[in-house]
Amino acid sequence: MYEQEYQSKLTTAQEAVKAVKSGDWVDYTWCTNHPVALDKALAERGAELTDVKVRGGVTMWMPEICKAEDAGAHFTWHSWHMSGIDRKIVAKGMGYFAPIRYSELPRYYRDMERPVDVVMMQVAPMDHHGNFSFSLAPSHLADICARAKCVIVEVNKNLPQVFGLTGTEIHISDVDMIVEGENPPVAEMGAGAPPTEVDRKVAQLIVEQIPNGACLQLGIGGMPNTVGSLIAQSDLKDLGVHTEMYVDAFVDIARAGKITGRNKAVDRGRQVFAFAAGTKKLYDYVDRNPDVMGAPVDYTNDVRVIAQLDNFISINNAIDMDLFGQVNAESAGLKHISGTGGQLDFVMGAYLSKGGKSFICMSSTVTGKDGSVKSRIVPTLTPGSIVTDPRSCAQYIVTEYGMINLKGLSTWERAEAIISIAHPDFREELIQSAEKMHIWRRNNR
Repeated sequence: MYEQEYQSKLTTAQEAVKAVKSGDWVDYTWCTNHPVALDKALAERGAELTDVKVRGGVTMWMPEICKAEDAGAHFTWHSWHMSGIDRKIVAKGMGYFAPIRYSELPRYYRDMERPVDVVMMQVAPMDHHGNFSFSLAPSHLADICARAKCVIVEVNKNLPQVFGLTGTEIHISDVDMIVEGENPPVAEMGAGAPPTEVDRKVAQLIVEQIPNGACLQLGIGGMPNTVGSLIAQSDLKDLGVHTEMYVDAFVDIARAGKITGRNKAVDRGRQVFAFAAGTKKLYDYVDRNPDVMGAPVDYTNDVRVIAQLDNFISINNAIDMDLFGQVNAESAGLKHISGTGGQLDFVMGAYLSKGGKSFICMSSTVTGKDGSVKSRIVPTLTPGSIVTDPRSCAQYIVTEYGMINLKGLSTWERAEAIISIAHPDFREELIQSAEKMHIWRRNNR
C-alpha cells in the first residue's frame, strides 16, 4: 500500500545529506539509533560546511564527522548524556555536554526555541502500515521528528521491531527522505568486567531487600548487572520491569521465569523501557516480543507513573558521596563522566511508591591509575563534582560494608551512618573531618 510512496522518497545517503547547510542544528537522536551511512556521507561534506551543530547521546561509536583532524572547525557535538565516546569527543575540543533530567528531554524539543533543521537516524524497516519503528530507542525521538524541518530515516534490517506506546514509531507520511543503509550489526554494549567480590557483597545486600512482586529498575554498570544476575538465581517471583534503560540482566531474569508483571498497576504484564542497549541476546529477545514495550522517556521516568507501581525497586551506581549524603554519579571533579540521566527521577519515584525503595550502590574505595586507593566516601564532594541526588532525596546507600537509610536523619546521624559503611582504613580520617564540620558528636564513638 505504501510502496509507491516509499520508492518516491528513497534516495542515497550522499543526496540526503545535502539537506544540511552551514549553521544548521542536526540531530543524530540516541544511542543505538545514531546514523551510520548518513554520518559517513555528512563527514564527506565536512570541508564545505561550517558551524554545524549536532546533537546525540549515549554514543556507542565514534561518529565519522568527529574523526577528521580539523573536525571541530566544521562540526560541534552536543551530548545529552555522556558515554566514553562522548568524553573522547569533548577531549578533542569539539564537544560539549548538555545537563538535563532525562525525563524532561521530550519537552525540551517541544518547547525550545533552537531549531532542529535536520534529523537523521537509524530505524527498523517499514511495516505494512507504513510505520518505521524507533526500535531500541523510542526515548524522545517522536518529539525530535515533530520539531524537525527535515526527517531522514536510515533503514537497518538488523534493528529489532519493538512494540510500544504512542511515540515509538514514525509514519512514512512524516518522513522526507529514506536511505537504505548498510545494515550494520546493532552496536553492542557489554556488561563490562566479571563481577568482583565487592560487587557480589553489595548485590546480596540489595537482593535481600527485594520482595516478591517488586517492580525493577536497573541502572547501567557492573553492580546493577550483578544484582540482576543474583535476582535471576534467586527464589523471587512475579517481578515487573519499568526502567529507563533495558539491559541484559533483565533478559536473564525473564528467562529464569522471574518476570510476569502481574502485580503492576500500569502496563500489567509488560516490561517497559525508554531505550535498550546490550548484547545480541538482548536484541533478539526484544524483537517482536509482546512482553516488552518501548515508551517515551517522559513516561518511563515520570515520578507520577513510577509512584503508581507498588514495591518499586530502583538500583543505581554512584561515583562518590559526601558525609552530608550528597550523591555524585556524574563527574570526577571537573572531569565529566556521564549525566543525571534518570537517576534522580527514580530515586524520587521509588520513594513515592508504596513499599518502594531506591538503592545507590558503590564500592567503598577506588584504585587510581597510579595504584593509590581512595575512599568513595569523602568529607565534601570535590570542587566541580555534580550533585546528582540531593541529600534530601537519597534513601538507601550500599557498599560492601553495609546498607544505610538516610531518610529522616540529622546531620550527625547521617555522618555516623555514612562513615559506618566506609572502608575501615578511612573511617578515622572521616571522623576527624566530620568533627571539623561540626557534624560529629563526642559520644558518637
